[in-house]
Amino acid sequence: MKFYISFGQAHAHRVNGETLDCDCLAEIEVEDYQAARKQANELFDDKWSALYEESAFNLSFFPRGIIPIN
Repeated sequence: MKFYISFGQAHAHRVNGETLDCDCLAEIEVEDYQAARKQANELFDDKWSALYEESAFNLSFFPRGIIPIN
């Protein structure tokens, strides 16, 4: 399943040469919600905001769009 991670105003990260911040969503593909939370914590510690399932967000709030990271 695909999951999407959002970031707060003070949460900026570099992963695979991409900058992830409050203007985009990071896309990860894992088996379930708990695996998604685990990967988000491994990648970003506690510096992320929310975890969404597919189509459970309004993309207009993220002008840089979706950035796949795995």
